[in-house]
Amino acid sequence: MPSAKNKHQTIDEYIDTFPKNVQVLLEKVRQTIRKAAPGTEEVISYQIPAFKWRGRGLVAFAGWKKHVSVYPVPRGDAAFKKEVSRYQTGKGTVQFPLDQPLPLGLIQKIVRFRLKENLERERAKSKKTK
Repeated sequence: MPSAKNKHQTIDEYIDTFPKNVQVLLEKVRQTIRKAAPGTEEVISYQIPAFKWRGRGLVAFAGWKKHVSVYPVPRGDAAFKKEVSRYQTGKGTVQFPLDQPLPLGLIQKIVRFRLKENLERERAKSKKTK
């Protein structure tokens, strides 16, 4: 498992620090994000894998001893509230247990929703500058 002292430069380096079974899950999350948000940039942010869209943070994910987390989870949206309620959540995160199948469809929805949020923010910002 990675520690706070690890300074990963790439997502591959991060994933390689986990046992093989967890590496497979982390790679599935990574590929799901890539598919849902083509054209994003892979980065390491706060020592975990993250994706940026047009220079803005989009989503991040991390591996843990008993789960894989995705950050941030949209709040205040009824559609997500019901789907996410099956999983343990923290402030802005959802945790998927390692011993259960990953809900790749839900992860894809989260990413697409975050893309929509970022696009709306970008449009609102451009209206203010006009």
